[in-house]
Amino acid sequence: MYQVESKGGAIVCMLLSLFFLGTWPAVMNLLERRGRLPQHTYLDYTITNLLAAVIIAFTFGEIGTQDPNFLSQLSQDNMPSVLFAMAGGVVLSIGNLSSQYVWAFVGLSVAGVITSSIIVVIGTILNYFLDDKINKAKILFPGVGCFFVAVCLGFIVHSSNIADNQAKLKDFTSEVSSKDLENESDATHKIKAGTAIFLLELEKRRSIKASGKSTFIGLAITFFAGISFSIFSPLFNLATNDQYHTLRRGVPHLSVYTTFFYFSFSCFVIGIILNITFLYHPVLNSPKSSLKAYMRDWNGRGLALLAGLLCGFGNGLQFMAGQAAGYAAADVVQALPLVGTFWGIVLFGEYRKSSKRTYTLLGSMLIMFIAAIVLLMASSGHRK
Repeated sequence: MYQVESKGGAIVCMLLSLFFLGTWPAVMNLLERRGRLPQHTYLDYTITNLLAAVIIAFTFGEIGTQDPNFLSQLSQDNMPSVLFAMAGGVVLSIGNLSSQYVWAFVGLSVAGVITSSIIVVIGTILNYFLDDKINKAKILFPGVGCFFVAVCLGFIVHSSNIADNQAKLKDFTSEVSSKDLENESDATHKIKAGTAIFLLELEKRRSIKASGKSTFIGLAITFFAGISFSIFSPLFNLATNDQYHTLRRGVPHLSVYTTFFYFSFSCFVIGIILNITFLYHPVLNSPKSSLKAYMRDWNGRGLALLAGLLCGFGNGLQFMAGQAAGYAAADVVQALPLVGTFWGIVLFGEYRKSSKRTYTLLGSMLIMFIAAIVLLMASSGHRK
């Protein structure tokens, strides 16, 4: 198998992972805003997410001279580590599934800020101790502090943006007649982002209707997703490095590629089960569907499949970097809201025509993320 050993190689993996993991939520959110049911999108995503793990396992897990390779480990007596890996996949799948609904309630940018900050505050601390403190604490924990400040700013940004949108809708008058609005809806690309008409048309088209619902619902789901996400990396760490010595003497630790395969397989199984259930018993008043309807829904399927590949390769690169430089440092990829905010502004018109207060808060939030990226990367260690 191939193994990343240098600090530079680990940083390259982190940066690529950051881009991939920051982009796939934007693709998924784009489809929901166009009206595609999240159950349909997530079923497509789940297939290619597993495919990415299989590709990584049969390439990086099989090339090179270092043992053990991927195929040989499938027959090992390593069930305790396998269970840790699969548990990590379960919580990741639940977190990803929750995120589909979070984006509709609080927006891509703020949802990413809050969930990522929870991951770093909880997950990074756990990984620091699991990795026997190989990361530089004096640099790592100020970085964690930056993430914590970012989540506080995220709350304020969300509240400020909600107030801006409510003011736009309140000031919206009958200057635009129903007929004009209907004509505009046939060419929504002509509507300026950030306007009251844009907000009204967006709510009409999207598959998850969040308008008028309590902000508390969105924030509660966001925290639930963040807690789920914060556990998967430490579980992966335990599966790969066996800190609790659960394997029998002489049994090699799972390679990062074998762990990632089991991790992704359980993520796939949970995703399939839950989303098929949600087809027939949807949550949050989403429309019902069926397997037959899903199979016939090709509108946006290519983008959904792309999202699964981006997430799969992003997670794989994160774990490769973590095995080399410490999983606490690899949590730098949780600065993905930097990428997500870029796509949110470019693709979705988030924060267009907002107040100066919102722009100032948003800028401060992003600055804290940049500081966190620098500090967490600088804290990288070297696993012996």
